[in-house]
Amino acid sequence: MPDESLPDSRFDRFAASLLERDETFSNRLRIPETCRLRRIGGALLAHSGDSWFWLAGLFIVWLASTGEWRLRSAMLAGGILAMAALVMGIKLLVRRKRPSGEWGMLYRSTDPHSFPSGHAARVALLAVMAWGLGPAWFAVVLTLWAPLVALARVRMGVHYLSDVIVGMLLGIAGGLLALTLQPLLVALVPWVFHQ
Repeated sequence: MPDESLPDSRFDRFAASLLERDETFSNRLRIPETCRLRRIGGALLAHSGDSWFWLAGLFIVWLASTGEWRLRSAMLAGGILAMAALVMGIKLLVRRKRPSGEWGMLYRSTDPHSFPSGHAARVALLAVMAWGLGPAWFAVVLTLWAPLVALARVRMGVHYLSDVIVGMLLGIAGGLLALTLQPLLVALVPWVFHQ
C-alpha cells in the first residue's frame, strides 16, 4: 500500500516542474513596463481578438449582407459563442490563476482564470473556419494574425504560454468541428444563414 504521508507523487513533482518552467518562460516573454511603445502595440494586438469586437462586427456583416458573407458571419459568430462556452467550462474546472500584473484589469476582474486562453482559442477557431468558408485572402490574413494575438496575450502578462498553446489547439479542433457540422446547422436554421 502506498505511503500517503509522502508530500508529492512523481507525477505531482513533474507537473509542478512543468508549471514552474511555463511560468519562468512566460515571464521572460513579457514586454517590460518601461517599453511603452511596444506595450501599446502589444495591447492593441491582444485586444484585437476580443469577443465583443468580433461579435459586434460579425453581427453588422450579417445584417448588411446576403449570400456567402451572411453564411460566413453566422458561422463565425456561432463558433465564437460555442468556443466561449467550452473555454469557460474548462476554466471553471481547472481554475488556474492568471499571471500577476497590472495590465488587463478587465480580464483579471471578470475572468480571473487563465487556462486555457479564450483569445487564443477564438483566433485559432476563426483562422481554421476562414479556410473552410473562404475567401482565401481572409483565411491568409486570419492565419497570420492568430498566432500574433495569442503571443500578445503572453507578452502582455495575462496568460502563460501553455494557456495559449492549449487554447489554440482547442480553437483548431473547434473550427474543424464547426466546418464539419455546417451542413447540419444550415439545414436546422436556414434563416440564420440565408436571406
